[in-house]
Amino acid sequence: MNLFYQKLLLIYFTALGVLVGASLIGSIAAVITRYPPIEILLRISREIKIWAIVAAIGGTFSTIEILQLGILEGEIRALIKQLFYIISAFAGAHTGYLIITHLVGRSL
Repeated sequence: MNLFYQKLLLIYFTALGVLVGASLIGSIAAVITRYPPIEILLRISREIKIWAIVAAIGGTFSTIEILQLGILEGEIRALIKQLFYIISAFAGAHTGYLIITHLVGRSL
């Protein structure tokens, strides 16, 4: 049971790190190319959200297989675990997005 919580935290912080890191590093290119870095920072943080979720859960095929087992073969426990992992990844990515918007000083 302890491994479940550890994996939830790992997924959460991976999604958060992917979003914040990609947004900040990506906005450096905006400075180099003389685009407004704040606008690029916000745009990247909005657009990379789904990729942060996918990266945090480790790809989509294993998740889809586990969801299939849960729905079609009655593996309810695996289905619930996978849903928690997806929610954790979404929460991490959204927290990263909120951090970026807070740093920039813009509302959602």
